[in-house]
Amino acid sequence: MLFNSYGFIFAYLPITLIVFFALGKKNNFIASIWLTAASFVFYGWWNPSFVALLVLSIVFNFTIGSILARLSSLIYSKHTNILLFIGVLVNISLLSYYKYTNFFIANFNGVFGTEYCLQEIILPIGISFFTFTQIAFLVDASRGLASEYNFINYCLFVTYFPHLIAGPILHHKEMMPQFSSVDTYKLHYDNISIGMTLFIVGLFKKVLLADNASIYATPVFEAAEKGVYVTSLEAWGGALSYTLQLYFDFSGYTDMAIGASRMFGVNLPINFNSPYKANSIIDFWRRWHMSLSRFLRDYIYIPLGGNRSGKTRRYINLMLTMLLGGLWHGANITFLIWGGLHGIYLIINHAWRRIYHWLGYRSENHSLLYKIACRIITFIAVVFAWVFFRSNSLNSAIIIIKGMLGMNGTLLPITWIENSENNPFIHWLLSHGLKSTIDNTLSSAGPELRLIAILLFICWVLPNTSELFLLDRRTFNYNWTWKPNLYWLTISIVMGFWSILSLSEMSEFIYFQF
Repeated sequence: MLFNSYGFIFAYLPITLIVFFALGKKNNFIASIWLTAASFVFYGWWNPSFVALLVLSIVFNFTIGSILARLSSLIYSKHTNILLFIGVLVNISLLSYYKYTNFFIANFNGVFGTEYCLQEIILPIGISFFTFTQIAFLVDASRGLASEYNFINYCLFVTYFPHLIAGPILHHKEMMPQFSSVDTYKLHYDNISIGMTLFIVGLFKKVLLADNASIYATPVFEAAEKGVYVTSLEAWGGALSYTLQLYFDFSGYTDMAIGASRMFGVNLPINFNSPYKANSIIDFWRRWHMSLSRFLRDYIYIPLGGNRSGKTRRYINLMLTMLLGGLWHGANITFLIWGGLHGIYLIINHAWRRIYHWLGYRSENHSLLYKIACRIITFIAVVFAWVFFRSNSLNSAIIIIKGMLGMNGTLLPITWIENSENNPFIHWLLSHGLKSTIDNTLSSAGPELRLIAILLFICWVLPNTSELFLLDRRTFNYNWTWKPNLYWLTISIVMGFWSILSLSEMSEFIYFQF
């Protein structure tokens, strides 16, 4: 079931909410059972057959986690490490089977010239998220940081519908106290109002911003997939459109998830903090998909040794972590390259910081020009990496990268040429050899560039959702932060109606495929 669907907005969410609080007045345990059952329905709406897989995963991890929590109370137990290894191995094996089997067989056939084949394996929606959530639980249980002896509570922790399909990736310790709190099961109108507004903002991001950006991104990547050599303007238009589509699509989903959860009185962790305002790649990964960054740091990078074994080992650990992060996103060489690029970016970033400090410079002394340059360089590096993330094949990604570097030539839309008399810059370009075309992919470059400019302005200038709604108490208290008043009610109604009227054609969220 999609958040951006009439069924969810007008049936599933209100019914689940009303029954939850009605039951919560009488018995919290029954209310939690209802919310768990509703979450299973939410997950099974797409493909009921995968509910059994989810149940088996939950039963297995609950059993292993409960044993690990008991063993963790011992000073030392070799059985703890063995059981944790088995638990993580089973989870990774399940994820690998559904996500990577066809990929490995196809590559094996390509290398050895064989013709092995399996019936195409359908990837269960959200398997990466509920698998990572449970791996984190097993590791925390083995460390004595988490324990759960109530099966219903654990089911709710894993299946809780706002996060189940595309995150955020949750920690047991940040959710269970909320599910156990009596206050959660009481209706609070401030939670309803702020949650509903957050949901509307997320829906607006998805329907009006992300989906419109996809109109310009998709043709460019599809053309490259067919072997068409897109020109410089086309390549940059497609890459920037996808960069913005991905951000507003995923951050929109997260806003809707946090908003829906807030209506139930449960706070989900913040997942985005204006990542395109980052002044370095290190800063970017502190702001982008923050729950995934936390998971990669706590359960891969630090166990590998982190920065405790010297510079060389630190750089190797960074690269391995990012390669695994890339591979987690999908079974394709392009995801591996995306992860590898970010690994290289991080290594360069850390090395530059060492050199910068060695030269005697300090971050607090950075000039405004230096900060602007850092932000632009970081953003461009991220855009180039997103090309591989979006492309279905290495060849199509290379075509677009070549186009961005000007290696496929540059053609201007005919509409620009018609107005060149009023534009000295276009006139100058034409006088230096640039040509026009009437049938290139971006013949409607005017509307596209306007949309890109608007979305970049939102990303770079306006406060983000966490700041507007003070979800993070460390954020600056803007004068226009959300308040339950007529002004915000009007904005919410306008955005809500505009978004709902634009739901003529539902589109899945990008991260559903992971």
